[in-house]
Amino acid sequence: MTQADSAPPTGAARVIGKRPRMSKFLRFLIFVTLVIHVPVIAAIARGAERLAIPAPWLVGVAWGAFGIAMFLGRARAAMPDRRRHGALVWLVDIPYFIHWCACLFTIVPATLASVITPILQLVRGDAFAMPLDFYLATYALGILVCGYGILVRRRWFYVREVEIAIAGLDPSFDGYRIAHLSDLHIGSTTPRAWGERWSRAANAASPDLAVVTGDMVTSGTDFHHDIAAVVGTLRAKDGVFVSMGNHDYFGEGELIALLEAAGARVLRNEGVVLDRNGGKMYLAAIDDTWTKRDDMERALAERPAAMPTILLAHDPARFREAKKRGVALTLSGHTHGGQIAVPFLYRWLSLSHLTHPFHVGLYEEDAAQLYVHPGLGTTGPPMRLGSAPAVVMITLRAA
Repeated sequence: MTQADSAPPTGAARVIGKRPRMSKFLRFLIFVTLVIHVPVIAAIARGAERLAIPAPWLVGVAWGAFGIAMFLGRARAAMPDRRRHGALVWLVDIPYFIHWCACLFTIVPATLASVITPILQLVRGDAFAMPLDFYLATYALGILVCGYGILVRRRWFYVREVEIAIAGLDPSFDGYRIAHLSDLHIGSTTPRAWGERWSRAANAASPDLAVVTGDMVTSGTDFHHDIAAVVGTLRAKDGVFVSMGNHDYFGEGELIALLEAAGARVLRNEGVVLDRNGGKMYLAAIDDTWTKRDDMERALAERPAAMPTILLAHDPARFREAKKRGVALTLSGHTHGGQIAVPFLYRWLSLSHLTHPFHVGLYEEDAAQLYVHPGLGTTGPPMRLGSAPAVVMITLRAA
């Protein structure tokens, strides 16, 4: 049995014999979708009432039922991610995700308003009335904000320059440039053309080395050739190296073969020595932590003693173990910087900050450093807000 065969099933349904059943994750998402549609049903009913449309609450309930049914279709189309006609993606999927994200945007302020408004009405002696106009205004604002996050913000990426000093780095590597890409998630809502733009931006910076720290795939195998084409356009003097992420094990053998045919080298719990004018540095990579394929001991087994080491590790959770093993710099991704964060406060207020101690940017502990890439693509709703995608250019300095 291969590693891919032994991987836990992922997607909209698990299969037991011949009877598919809904995964726990999908059941959870359906529950969330039901909950977030409640204030939106009331908001649409209020809007219909203002427009003098007959039976406004019937309109609101129909809108909510349609939104929930559409979610099931979008979820099943995305797990695994299948090739679909561009018109379906941009005229159906994308507008629906704007709506779904606007529902999510609405739920917290609507819930707060539902609690606070009756209290204020009681104190003032006013008649009880739900804040339907507030629901409607919040949902409308959510459409604008989430439309921006889906249609604009995720397409607009930075080239971010970062300097990192490495203790013991040979002077010949001072000024060494690494193009760091991560979490491409090429698929139906993140097309190959976007990936080629990221690659061109990295190439324009004339890197000495290019690395991709996993999650090139969204899900499934339909976009493997597109991924290989994107990674294959990267250019660097010392080559292109790839580590695997938790999304990359769908048909992993085909993906790895395509990547290597395109000129990249996939490091799987192994390393190589980089040489520059007689100076040496070790580059290693581990497989993904979530799927328990990582083996840091094997990845560092052939490292020459006392050689400065860079480790590619998709999940930043292994940073402290890497530090204990003398790794100078760990390059990771996985978190997407939360994908949704408070603008300008993304280091402190984002979804990933709640779940990952190292969630975006540069961290230092003792002599070891970690850079967590904010990612380029998206998973789940195709939206970014407050957490910008970036091509990261790392310049090494001899400490």
